[in-house]
Amino acid sequence: MLRECVLFICRHEIRLGRAHLWSPVLFCLLIGGAYAEDVVELITGARLTGTVTAIRTTEKTFDFESKIGQQTVARTFQFSEVHAVTLKGKRHVLTPLREDSETSDPPKRTAAEVRASILAAAGVPDWYESTESAAPATLDLSWPIKPPPPWNNQKNVGQYIWDVINPNPGRWRSGIKLVHQIAETHQQDPVLLKRDLQTLGRMYFELERDYARAAYWIEKAQVGTAEGLNIKLAECYWQLGSRDLAMEILSARSLPVTAIKLLGELGEEEKALRLANAFRGTAVENDADLLAGDLLRSLGRYKDALEHYQRVIASDSFRNPEYEQRGKMRAQESMEAIELFDLTDPSQIVDGHYTADSTGYNGKLVVGVDVKQGRIESIQVISHNEKQFYSALEDTPAKIIQQQSVRDIDGFSGATITSAAIVNATAKALAQGHNRK
Repeated sequence: MLRECVLFICRHEIRLGRAHLWSPVLFCLLIGGAYAEDVVELITGARLTGTVTAIRTTEKTFDFESKIGQQTVARTFQFSEVHAVTLKGKRHVLTPLREDSETSDPPKRTAAEVRASILAAAGVPDWYESTESAAPATLDLSWPIKPPPPWNNQKNVGQYIWDVINPNPGRWRSGIKLVHQIAETHQQDPVLLKRDLQTLGRMYFELERDYARAAYWIEKAQVGTAEGLNIKLAECYWQLGSRDLAMEILSARSLPVTAIKLLGELGEEEKALRLANAFRGTAVENDADLLAGDLLRSLGRYKDALEHYQRVIASDSFRNPEYEQRGKMRAQESMEAIELFDLTDPSQIVDGHYTADSTGYNGKLVVGVDVKQGRIESIQVISHNEKQFYSALEDTPAKIIQQQSVRDIDGFSGATITSAAIVNATAKALAQGHNRK
């Protein structure tokens, strides 16, 4: 079999006391042979297994494919966001971690630096021109704000994005390109154009995790301070390195329920809990209680978390029976996970493979957990029906593995329900192997 050797240039850190010397290291990837899976270790601590499919040394990027459930996720990584890559069993450091870094918080940057990075993202990404359109010819590219019934994901663009683009990572970029093209046709219609720009911001945030481009398009859409998308803008600022810019948004007098999670991430726990209590008696009080419960659970305040989950179980105020069933199941499973925490210490788990399920946004989600020699070796989402795919199906298992615990894992923006389902299912799986002797 023809094997192509690709030179991959990285920087290898040689430590000498507190001094750091850098030397170039060359290693090659043989593509086409049957080798063990490659491993990517991100600066954030996330650890992904899969296959490196292409390397571009000039641009300092590489493409990586991994399996999540039945889905194949293709992503492009910058060298700068990757700590190390293991190829053919050999580990190579691309970007060293700081010695004093014990947190996965974003690096700190000035507001001016963050705004400069957002402005630099004004153009289309590198992959845009080479991405082919895969949209059906039946789509109505005029994309009205209120499409006529019935639901038809082969005609309405929004429904096509929801049903076809979001659950299929291989279509994410073609979907983003489609919205860019539609936005060009709506330049003279401010209502439709604002919706298009909001959609671009949401897709770059939720699918690509391209926070600079997400911020650029959300800013252009000029969303209001009480809109949920504005909280994504605040998280973009935070992810890009400016807590101050994020807090400018989160200091508004009126905030949506989704602000609870981000306030907690920024260390504003009490403000987050006050906001949750402010939604009592409103249409989103159950959402607020679930978010507050998740926050308190991540802080180790289990008794307070149980009170919020119990409110959801006792509530008779839900949008419809489907939301009631899902909300109460999620609350119940979160309570059960807390009760299992004492049985989830990896050092007390018998080596083996364990599976368990929990309730996600769109039904049952199943995980498989491998434990070896007192450590969680891997967590795979075996099956799911989530349409809010986003990053949780990769990042939540990676964060649990990094911390070797399910106790203090919070949800990821845009996919808090999915994150909670993975944590709850992992807790149930680990408890199966607890050595009770």
